[in-house]
Amino acid sequence: MQTYSLNKVILVGRLGSNPKGRYTQKGQSTCSFSIATNERWKKQEGGWNEHVEWHNIVAWGSLADFASASLKKGQLVQIEGMLRTRTWEDTQKKAHKITEILCSQIVPLENKQ
Repeated sequence: MQTYSLNKVILVGRLGSNPKGRYTQKGQSTCSFSIATNERWKKQEGGWNEHVEWHNIVAWGSLADFASASLKKGQLVQIEGMLRTRTWEDTQKKAHKITEILCSQIVPLENKQ
C-alpha cells in the first residue's frame, strides 16, 4: 500500500498572453499567465472536432523573473508543476474559486521575437 501521493502536472501548450510580472508586498516576484492545450479528433461522419483547454499558471522567484522577461504570447512551452486550488472573497462578499498550476519548471520549446 502506498503511503504517499503525487501532485504533478506536465503541459505543452502555447501562451495566451504575455506573462504579467509583479511583486508582493514583501518584495517577492511572481508572475501569472495562461497556456492553451488542444486536442483534435476526426468525427465518424467526417470533419474534425477540436477542444481547447486553458490553464492558469503561476510562477514565483527567479522562475517568475525568467517568465516575465523571456516568454511571449503564442510561444510554445513545456510547464511542470502542481495543481493548486484557492478560494477568495471579493469586495461584494462573492466567493471565487480558481485552480492553477504552481510552476516548478518552464522549458521554452521555440523562440519568439
